[in-house]
Amino acid sequence: MNLKFLFVHNNYASNNSGEEHAAEGLAKLLEENGHIVEWYRRSSAEIVGSLSKNLKAFFTGIWNPFAVKKLIDKIEEFQPHIVQVQNVYPLISPAIFKVLKKMEIPVVMRCPNYRLFCPTGLHLDGQKEVCEKCLDRGRELNCIKKNCENNLSKSVGYAVRNFTARKFWGILKYPDAFIVQTDFQRQKFIKNGIPSEKLHVVPGLVPDIDINEAAIGTKVTFVGRSKAEKGILEFIEAARMLPDIEFCVAGEIHESLSGIEFKSSDNVEWLGFLDKNDLNNLYENSRIIVVPGKWYEGFPNVITRAMKFGKPVITSNLGAMASIIDHEENGLLVEPGDAEDLKEKIERLYPDTDRCQKFGQNGRRKANHNYSSQQVYNKLMDIYGVLNAV
Repeated sequence: MNLKFLFVHNNYASNNSGEEHAAEGLAKLLEENGHIVEWYRRSSAEIVGSLSKNLKAFFTGIWNPFAVKKLIDKIEEFQPHIVQVQNVYPLISPAIFKVLKKMEIPVVMRCPNYRLFCPTGLHLDGQKEVCEKCLDRGRELNCIKKNCENNLSKSVGYAVRNFTARKFWGILKYPDAFIVQTDFQRQKFIKNGIPSEKLHVVPGLVPDIDINEAAIGTKVTFVGRSKAEKGILEFIEAARMLPDIEFCVAGEIHESLSGIEFKSSDNVEWLGFLDKNDLNNLYENSRIIVVPGKWYEGFPNVITRAMKFGKPVITSNLGAMASIIDHEENGLLVEPGDAEDLKEKIERLYPDTDRCQKFGQNGRRKANHNYSSQQVYNKLMDIYGVLNAV
């Protein structure tokens, strides 16, 4: 049976984030299998650079009757079998969940982060330390007390919209199913009150990469935006302690770490943002991919892409990262935030090319088995079948 899906998503201002790519990838996968996908979409780019529009976004993040009406019109016109929601902030609003419940349309909510419970979505406080205070007494008030956004007005806004979504709009109870990306995330959601039968693990899509034999490579590589919570400071500190090894950083540098490239040791090459072909070449020429994040992560595609390329991964023993990498099987786990441990793991693995290749081969097998497009599609159809849409 061919199904009709309405995807609902509020893009981030760049219109090019990982969430956008993930949602579009799922839509494309469904279309390739004969289903029809249409969108109700807004973009935070609509409010960039305008104080008055940002103030308006505070209220639309709580309730946007205009967006609710537009969504109703779209549903009446398109008549979808399933509505799949990813992000509703700040221009769509969680008010849609109560309306969708009344319309008796099956609703799936895909959760690439922890925003159902944490106003920032990351379980990080203003000091970029893992924090779960919003799960305890006081709930969202803790986001304000700790000023988790390092901007009091934003912290207040995020806290208020999460509170109203939870208390008044049924964001935790009205969706018929929730998609999370790892078992770690699923257990966190169960612990915080989402019924286990509503929670389904669907990993992120991994690109099809056809390589017969992975080159051993020479580089130790970090891929992603250089931000403190992603462990970039520990990465460059490990590089400083290993001057005879070539390190590379691919990706933009967050404004909070502006100038960091000029403070690193000479054996760190800063490549900036790379297009697809150059990025693929970097993976091929790398010996080890390092993902030293200090927060839970959602589903780090850097890891699964490295696995598809047959590369060993050194990553933090935390959250989603530890759900994907099996220590001493397809990579190594390190203590988050510990540059000395990271240095020791790189120093031990780098010269052992046989072990690098073994880890890479194991990782590729796991990626091909667990994270293929067919596996993702099968998992999605299982969920939709539970909702009696198939």
